Amino acid sequence: MKVFAKTTVAVLLATSCSLAQADVSANLGYMSEYHFRGILQKVSSVSGGIDYESGGFYVGTWAADVGDNYYESGSGLEIDGYFGYGTEVGDVALSIGYTGYFYTGDFDDTYQEINLGAGFGPLSLDVAIGTWDNDFDPLTDGDQDDYTFVSLTFEHEGFYGTLGTFSQDADGDYLELGYGTTISEIDVGLSLIFANDDLIGEADESLVFTIGKSFDL
Repeated sequence: MKVFAKTTVAVLLATSCSLAQADVSANLGYMSEYHFRGILQKVSSVSGGIDYESGGFYVGTWAADVGDNYYESGSGLEIDGYFGYGTEVGDVALSIGYTGYFYTGDFDDTYQEINLGAGFGPLSLDVAIGTWDNDFDPLTDGDQDDYTFVSLTFEHEGFYGTLGTFSQDADGDYLELGYGTTISEIDVGLSLIFANDDLIGEADESLVFTIGKSFDL
């Protein structure tokens, strides 16, 4: 997942377009703070990925620098793999796919989820139904946690706002407000993220700068 494709609207636009020919692209990026769905992953993170799209089908992988674990600095990677299909029915964009989140070191356990998306005009809805291996907690004996994530995004001329919420075994909400644009073929973005205490243990506000570049292969 690219830096900017981590937001609902960018993912939906990328996966719902129907291409007449196959398209292979790569991307590199930097984030002053890597947040995903309102949760801080790492301060100062680099990322990169590769994507293949053809006729509405897509498959790709994306990796980002994360810490060795939650409590200590160090080297570690988040490695995502995803595939799916996007199409348009009239003025409505629809998508369905799978994403797996895997980690080196002891940063986190594996997440796997089904992703559903719908968009109409400036509005897009994203639903992720997933499981988390949760090997961190010895009291669970490795039992998986189930979660559902729902977000609603409004986007207009580069400005966007996303409201996201977790349910089932996960809990919490966040609001992200931001702007993204392209300057001399370089993607830049600025966002303000508000996470409540149910999501990360304490209320938090973060200002995040991102920069990235995509390449056709």
